Amino acid sequence: MESTAFRPLRWTFALLLAVWTLLVAAQDDSSDIKSIPLRTHSFQSPYLDTDMQSRWFDFGGTTIVRADQYVRLTAQQPSQAGWIFSRVPLTATNWEIEVEFAISGTGNLFGDGMAMWVTKSRAEEGPVFGMKDRFEGLGLFFDTYKNNRPGTVFPYVMAMVGDGQTSYDQANDGKNQELAGCSARGIRNADIPTKAKITYFQDKELTVELMYKKEDEWTRCFQVSGVKLPSVTYLGFSAETGQLSDNHDIIRVDTRNLYSPSGQSGGRREPTRKSGKGTPRKPKSKSSGSWLWTFMKFIMFGLVVAGAYVGFTMYRAKRRERF
Repeated sequence: MESTAFRPLRWTFALLLAVWTLLVAAQDDSSDIKSIPLRTHSFQSPYLDTDMQSRWFDFGGTTIVRADQYVRLTAQQPSQAGWIFSRVPLTATNWEIEVEFAISGTGNLFGDGMAMWVTKSRAEEGPVFGMKDRFEGLGLFFDTYKNNRPGTVFPYVMAMVGDGQTSYDQANDGKNQELAGCSARGIRNADIPTKAKITYFQDKELTVELMYKKEDEWTRCFQVSGVKLPSVTYLGFSAETGQLSDNHDIIRVDTRNLYSPSGQSGGRREPTRKSGKGTPRKPKSKSSGSWLWTFMKFIMFGLVVAGAYVGFTMYRAKRRERF
């Protein structure tokens, strides 16, 4: 028969195990983000349907589709501009877009660059990497030609959130319109597949990561909180060349709708804030579940003390029985 002295200890450890399980579950729920592929905003080789059309995307300008390799927005020829845009709007509130692309060419002089668009309008040609100026929504620019931006290493990746009224200052590489950005030396003529991953949680945060240094290794470009985009947007890509040129290719696009089974819509990572020059900086460390963690630690400490007390009481009772 079990000694009554062991019962308090058994219940103490059982309660401790239950609290620990609850803590782990709570921590897992805070980052439990699931995804659903969005076929309407994704494409890959061979890009075209059997009737040589794309069901979900329109192409224009100098864009050429090579079904076994890429969608080429511009070739290495001067004065080209090409684009590809989704036919249906992107209505997901939280999303992730992963794009594989290639910027390549010969020579040491090249330009101008390419852009990804998540904007209210679609497929309107203009002077900003082949698309219209004064756009409303997100423009992510992969700028390979430096006009007038001292102290900045190019190629440079930067985001601009347009309000429909503000013009992109091409002469200064959009310095005053920059939301955030980073230098990406080596993204042109990279030895590995180059990719960008853009993650957006509605009205909360925008994150851009790049892969160009090492395969399967993502480099954080920036993360900015408080970003608001139009609720209905179109996804597109464009590129432009001037006197200088490059090949600008889109190889694959995977778009996913992000959601939380627990109903949370916040980001998975602690957002950073943008400095005045557009370089993101980290805020003071702050855990969204810090109060829960503190509470659990308090309970666990109490249970450990209780367990130690029960163990000491049992030990003392046994010593008395011996004598």
